[in-house]
Amino acid sequence: MEDVQEITYYAQSDDNLRKNLFRLIFDADDQVAYQALWVCTHMTDCELEELCRKQDKLIDSVTHCTHAGKKRLMLSLLAREAFDIPLRIDLLNFCMERMTSQQEPPAIRSLCLKLAHKLTQGTPELQQELRTLLEIMEPELLPPAVRSVRANVLKAMNRPTKKRIHRSKTDLCFYEQFPEFYFAVKTKDERSK
Repeated sequence: MEDVQEITYYAQSDDNLRKNLFRLIFDADDQVAYQALWVCTHMTDCELEELCRKQDKLIDSVTHCTHAGKKRLMLSLLAREAFDIPLRIDLLNFCMERMTSQQEPPAIRSLCLKLAHKLTQGTPELQQELRTLLEIMEPELLPPAVRSVRANVLKAMNRPTKKRIHRSKTDLCFYEQFPEFYFAVKTKDERSK
């Protein structure tokens, strides 16, 4: 774990190290790719900004991956990213198939469920399809992790949507580095309502 923290520390200031690490994610050797993914899951969103540009390649990799560990880590990274419009239907189909699959480990099923919810948030028809799938899943037959995520997603879908203040990725990275500014801006926004 100390090695991972050391690599992420050096990657904060070394663009070349980050580029090499992102390149290793797609390495043919599963062990090398798995370890590169493991390091990336410990990075901040700001450090992963360049990986967002490779989102299509990451999606293609996860949909064809057979290594359960790599698949789990790639799904974890995708769950942290913002998605562009138009929606990648192949990723949504992948998530909807895997979240109901008994052959997948509970971690992958849970991440697919979270990702499917995130992908369908802007489209009522797709959200209704997801809701139907979730209601078909019998909670008693689900592993605890999947049962918990299912309940949380259904709860989130039933909640009325709140108006959110959207900040750009650059703003979020700035606020991540200087949290005192975030709270000052957040309280100013709340006072102006």
